[in-house]
Amino acid sequence: MSGFDRQMQLLGSQAKAAAASLASSPVKQRSLAISYAAKSILNNINRILSANEIDMLNGRDRGLGDAMLDRLFLDSARVKSVANSLQDIAELPDPLGKVLSQWERPSGLKIKRVSTPLGVIGVIYESRPNVTADAGALCLMAGNATILRGGSESANSSKAIFDCLIEGLALANLPATSIQLVPTQDRAAVKYLLRMTEFIDVIVPRGGKGLVSLVQEEARVPVFAHLEGIVHIYVDKMADSKKALDVVLNAKTRRYGICGAAECLLLHEDISKELGVEIINKLSQSGVEVRVSPEFSKLTDVKLASNEDWGREFLAPIIAVKEVKEINHAIQHITRYSSSHTDCIITEDISAKDLFFSKIDSAIVMCNASTQFADGGEFGLGAEIGIATGKMHARGPVGVNQLTSFKYLVDGDGTVRS
Repeated sequence: MSGFDRQMQLLGSQAKAAAASLASSPVKQRSLAISYAAKSILNNINRILSANEIDMLNGRDRGLGDAMLDRLFLDSARVKSVANSLQDIAELPDPLGKVLSQWERPSGLKIKRVSTPLGVIGVIYESRPNVTADAGALCLMAGNATILRGGSESANSSKAIFDCLIEGLALANLPATSIQLVPTQDRAAVKYLLRMTEFIDVIVPRGGKGLVSLVQEEARVPVFAHLEGIVHIYVDKMADSKKALDVVLNAKTRRYGICGAAECLLLHEDISKELGVEIINKLSQSGVEVRVSPEFSKLTDVKLASNEDWGREFLAPIIAVKEVKEINHAIQHITRYSSSHTDCIITEDISAKDLFFSKIDSAIVMCNASTQFADGGEFGLGAEIGIATGKMHARGPVGVNQLTSFKYLVDGDGTVRS
C-alpha cells in the first residue's frame, strides 16, 4: 500500500470511528461545537481574509473566470455571514431520535421509525470556502462525520476556516476527526473518495459540470447529485409588470455566480413586445449580455442566441431570452433544457401557476419570487450542503434533516410469529 493509500485509508477509518461516537452524542454537545466554531471564525477574520487574499491572487494568476472568483472571494461581511450561518445551525432542533411515524400491528408489535445519522459523508466541492463551514457544521449537527475535499483554488481559505471548526470540536470535547479535510490537492484523492465504500456512506458533490460528471461516472458510493443550475423564468401573459421586472432583474443580476441565478428567460408572445422588451432593455442597461431568439433580433444591445445557449449555465452576466406562444410551449422548453434545479413562473393567473407547478418536475418550483432564494438558509434550514437535483432520499436544499436516515424500533412482549 502506497503512502497516499495509507493516508486516505486513515481518513476513512478515523471518520468511521468518529461517526460511531457522534451517533450517540447529545445535541447540546454538537450545538456547542458549532457555536464555538462560529466564535472562532469571528475571532480569526483577519487570518481568514489573509488566506483568501492568497487564494484570490493565485486564482487570478490561473485565469479563473469572474464567476469562480466571486464564489471564492471573502470579505468581512461574507466571513461574518459564514459565522452567522453556523450559529443558525447550532440553534436548530436536534434532527436525531425523532419519531417519524409509529404504529401497532395486529400481532402486538409496536413499531417506530426514528431518525438516525447517515454515518460518514464525503463532500467534494470547488471554489467556495464557505462550504467548508456549512458542510462540516450541518453534517456534525446531524451526527455525521465528514471528510471534506475542497478545490485547490480555495485551499488556503478552506484550511483557515477548517481550523476554526477543529477548535470548536476540541472545546466541546468531541473527536477531532469528526470533521477532516483531505490534506492533499492531488486530483487522485477525489477518485479515491468516490470508491471508499467501506468507510463513506454518501458523497455530496458541489461544483461545476466537470466535477459532477466525474463524480457520477466514478462513484461507487451513493451520491446526492447537485447538477448545474440551468434556471428558467417564464413570464406569463397574466404577469404583473412590476413583479416581472423586479423578479427577473434580481434573479439575474444580484449574483451571477450562484446556482440560483436565472440563465434563461421565456416570454409569452402576448407580453413580449412591450413588457418583454422593457425587461430585455433593463437587463442590458444592468450590464447583462442578452442573447435572444429571432423575434427580438432587431433590438439594440442584444445578440442572436445560438442553439448552444439553450440549456446552458452561464454563471456570468449573460442570459438567453426566447419568445413562446403559450404556457405549454414554455413548459416543453423547460422540460427539455432544465437541469431540474429551480424554475419559476411570473403570473397572476392561479390556473397557470397550478399547471406550471404540476408539470415542471424540478427540485424547486417558484411563482413570483426571485430564483436567488433557492438556498437552504433562505428556506429556513439554517444552511445547506447543496441543492440535490436527483429524486432519491434528498431533493432540493440539503439541510440538516436531509442528512439523516432512519431505523425501525420494534417492541414486542414475547411476541412470536405463527
